[in-house]
Amino acid sequence: MTAIWLIVNDRRHQAEVEPRTHLADFLREDLLLTGTHLGCEHGVCGACTLMVDGRPVRSCLTFAATCEGADVRTIEGYDGDPLMASLRAAFSRHHALQCGYCTPGMLATAYDIVRRLPEADEARIREELSGNLCRCTGYAGIVAAIADVLAAPPAAAVQPIARPAPQRDTDRDSPTRERTPAPPEGRPAAPASPSVAIPERIEDGVTLERRLELSVAPDRVWTLFQDLPSVVRCLPGAALDAASEDPAEPVRGSFTVAIGPMRATFEGRALVSYDADHRAGRVRGAGSDPVSRSRAEGELRFRVADGSHSGASAVVVEMTYRLKGPLAQFGRPAIVADVVDRLMARFADNLSAFAEGGEAVHSEPVSGFGLLFGALVDRAKHLFARRQG
Repeated sequence: MTAIWLIVNDRRHQAEVEPRTHLADFLREDLLLTGTHLGCEHGVCGACTLMVDGRPVRSCLTFAATCEGADVRTIEGYDGDPLMASLRAAFSRHHALQCGYCTPGMLATAYDIVRRLPEADEARIREELSGNLCRCTGYAGIVAAIADVLAAPPAAAVQPIARPAPQRDTDRDSPTRERTPAPPEGRPAAPASPSVAIPERIEDGVTLERRLELSVAPDRVWTLFQDLPSVVRCLPGAALDAASEDPAEPVRGSFTVAIGPMRATFEGRALVSYDADHRAGRVRGAGSDPVSRSRAEGELRFRVADGSHSGASAVVVEMTYRLKGPLAQFGRPAIVADVVDRLMARFADNLSAFAEGGEAVHSEPVSGFGLLFGALVDRAKHLFARRQG
């Protein structure tokens, strides 16, 4: 993983990406900016064209790691830009789009043409558009729209930025090249921390709230919650790899879930904090599964309160999560809510057993496929019952 920072649509973003991750995939999967479209993924069709440092680039061929410090502008980032507003109006007026799939990249190229070639005629416009393919319009409306804006071009807000070329390591095998020192003899190297950044807050996440009723006194439950290894053991599929006495240091662990024939193990880090005065806590973490190339980040807030019966307790949980990558297709809120209910039920069973001095009732990793199937069956039964009623 490579740590990078860049400016996307005037907002600074920090992330850790695989060196092979293309800019288009990073924008779509990590930042959820799906206005950038992927077509051929070979730099031929131009659908993924956007601005990097004020110049049009093919984001399907550009590695995100090479955009360190760059200013990236996607089709979502032109609010208040007079030139893009004129181009959008002209595209609509001249019917310059039909299915619309090529339009984000076409607008980026059109923006560059108007800004860079104020004297361009129809032949030059067509030449400049040769890298953007459209299978719907026949280009006539697109060319007319650009020519219309060229007749009275407004000011362009996005301008090219002069930036030195990145330095390349051309002497990789030189004996004078600095290398990471090897660990001393007989002393194993420290395990690398999972390359995931713990978010300060979850943006565009899904929030679920649940209340668990336990037949255990609140003080006993609160004491158990402060015993992190025991709490982790109560969650099927979770494992604690390393924990520190310093609350400012993140803990390392993993969570395994089986989805059909695929078994995903998210490895990551989390920060855990407690508020003893209110018997509350907060867990904030992130993890990734290297096999499916999926990532998850989330925040869990919990509070131990008095239960509905004397001597009982209730755990009030608020969870916000965001799932990215191929496994995100299983992350639809309605389905996840049902899955979380079943996971929470197993967690509550284990928590009650531990609080009473017993062992975990459920220890096997959660089968996401089984939970998903059960959730779908329950929802189908619910709909059927409503129709019968």
